Amino acid sequence: MTTYDSAFGYVSAHGAPLVDLLDPQPGEKIIDLGCGAGAFSAEIAERGAEVLGIDGSPEMIAQAAAQHPGLSFTVGDAHDFTTSESFDAVASNAALHWMTRDPDAVIARVHEALRPGGRFVGELGGAGNCAELIVAMQTAWRVFGLGEPELPWYFPSPAEYAARLEDGGFTLRLLEHADRPTRMVEGPDGAADWVRAYAPGALADVPPDLVEPLLRRVNELAAPALRRESGWVADYVRLRFAAIRKPDGSAPMPEGPPLTGTPL
Repeated sequence: MTTYDSAFGYVSAHGAPLVDLLDPQPGEKIIDLGCGAGAFSAEIAERGAEVLGIDGSPEMIAQAAAQHPGLSFTVGDAHDFTTSESFDAVASNAALHWMTRDPDAVIARVHEALRPGGRFVGELGGAGNCAELIVAMQTAWRVFGLGEPELPWYFPSPAEYAARLEDGGFTLRLLEHADRPTRMVEGPDGAADWVRAYAPGALADVPPDLVEPLLRRVNELAAPALRRESGWVADYVRLRFAAIRKPDGSAPMPEGPPLTGTPL
């Protein structure tokens, strides 16, 4: 088992699969926070660890349970979940930036779920993530005389998130903030399909007859920066981190109902 002193001392965050940064060991108990349909949970389980996937979406949990019937999944809000036992690690892949209500509460819940010396490993969108896409959205909304679009994400700077982790009772071991341009696979219509997939709430307040011309304008604005001969690219910026729960530290703990690992 990875020890407190040696944890993360030998793996680079950039480029390595997140599961390698987590380095699950056989028999460890690990939470996949914001597990979605369970793909990352399955990667962790393949290393021999016992996984509990937690997600706020009942639909996602139903998909996860159907696709990975041998694993445990439960519906829970990352801001207020509690567990009846201590875990060796909590991992989160491309989910923490959706947990916008109170990032410190999420960190506090993770801290409480971990044993002293347990590790918290994650990857989320960092400051600058999707900047070109967001500017294209904001400009298009203004062109059509609409209010500022509601953006459902939290993209912290490295310094901000490091401070949150340290204040929340963690010792930071690794932190990397890196550009990762990524081929868009959401659909054939580039930035417009990206907005449909990842910012549907922003479109919900748009008059129906304006949605299509608005999205065409988003594409026109984003194309110079993001459209290549080979297709559209999203300007992703990723923040990767690995931290250890301080053995003698503690963090404020919001109250919340206990969760179980019963598959749904």
